[in-house]
Amino acid sequence: MLPTIELLAAELAAGRRSAVELTTAALGRATDLAGEGARVFTRIDAERAMAAASASDTLRAAGIVRSPLEGLPVSVKDLFDIAGQPTTAGSVLLKDAPPAARNAVVIDRLIAAGAVIVGRTNMTEFAYSGLGLNPHYGTPRNPWDRATGRIPGGSSSGAAVSVSDGMAVAAVGSDTGGSVRIPSALCGLTGFKPTARRVSMEGVLPLSTALDSIGPLAASVRCCAIMDAVLAGEPVDIPAAAELADASFAVPTDVALNDMDETVATAFEIALARLQAEGARVRRIALPEFSQLAQLHARGTFTAAEAWAWHRGYLENRGAEYDPRVGSRIAVGAKMSAADLLDLMAARRRWIAAVEARIAGFDALLMPTVPRIAPEIDLLVRDEQAYFAANGLMLRNPTLINFLDGCALSVPCHDTGNAPVGLMIAAAGGSDRRVLALGQAIESVLAA
Repeated sequence: MLPTIELLAAELAAGRRSAVELTTAALGRATDLAGEGARVFTRIDAERAMAAASASDTLRAAGIVRSPLEGLPVSVKDLFDIAGQPTTAGSVLLKDAPPAARNAVVIDRLIAAGAVIVGRTNMTEFAYSGLGLNPHYGTPRNPWDRATGRIPGGSSSGAAVSVSDGMAVAAVGSDTGGSVRIPSALCGLTGFKPTARRVSMEGVLPLSTALDSIGPLAASVRCCAIMDAVLAGEPVDIPAAAELADASFAVPTDVALNDMDETVATAFEIALARLQAEGARVRRIALPEFSQLAQLHARGTFTAAEAWAWHRGYLENRGAEYDPRVGSRIAVGAKMSAADLLDLMAARRRWIAAVEARIAGFDALLMPTVPRIAPEIDLLVRDEQAYFAANGLMLRNPTLINFLDGCALSVPCHDTGNAPVGLMIAAAGGSDRRVLALGQAIESVLAA
């Protein structure tokens, strides 16, 4: 099992470990030529990380501990501004861009909390895919099946593998349509997508300002709660685990349960049965709004429109430098008119109101985070049709919650030795603490 933030914080507090020791070990794994580090990171900040770790040990010796993250190695996705570095977003297009003048807000919050930032993690170029493939920096291989070479999920691909392989205790990713939850589910981690407005996007290269959110990938729900509080600039106050005997869950039968493979379907049903055995009330409900989403997007999506607005100058002048699977999807946004975008904005408000009314009597929604286990990298690289089909399936369920402007956890629900499967616990916007409380209880039941 991966070490949790609280376990390592206790080790540091007891003097059994030091920040320098933990950071040295993390950097050692990141730079091990036999490991995934070369594909996990676009930049490793070894000198800076060691200096921060040493400073943390000095502060701790003086009785100063800034947060539970004090002295712990953390990775950040390659779309957060760090002063003095270019923000490349997994692309070669921006490798010679001017360095950032200042840190992103979330970077400043991590530093203020005493976290040791070990480096910038690889990602799908410009965060525009749920698979994690990157032809520029390589694709990190899923820890579950390195021999076959399976995708880690995206777009926060390097973030997930940095945690699974001990290069960081926790990672910071972004989630526009599942980019925190998908790699968490496929790599056997826990990932949290907060209500978007809670965490500042200042200094973060955007994909879709209507849908972007910032969240952690880590070993447990409590780890995610600690990271989330720091990222949001809130006191670290982890909500107590909920009582499952008092909990009521809805399982949407529209869209979310379609196209599951046998592994995911079995793990999902077993997870529901385990929760019911603990007294949770689980009810399958129709949620027809989920089936309406495709029609709402018939004339375009927020992601395509907003990505096109940001990238159009680059695509027109330097389009050959993009991953063609990314550039072609962004270019679709050129077809969407201002009227189409305004219509979609109005439709989204109505859709959110309808979904919130339908789920108002439940504590949370339960659904598979993604309907399939991680596919093979080689298949997706050589078969464009397979690539886009897999991408649509991976993004489908998580995207429902981004469009809802909600919050969601993905927690592992597979048995040891089986392919990783994620269970998504989701709710309307502003329900973050309730989702984290429920997540702790569910995590305990599934782990047992």
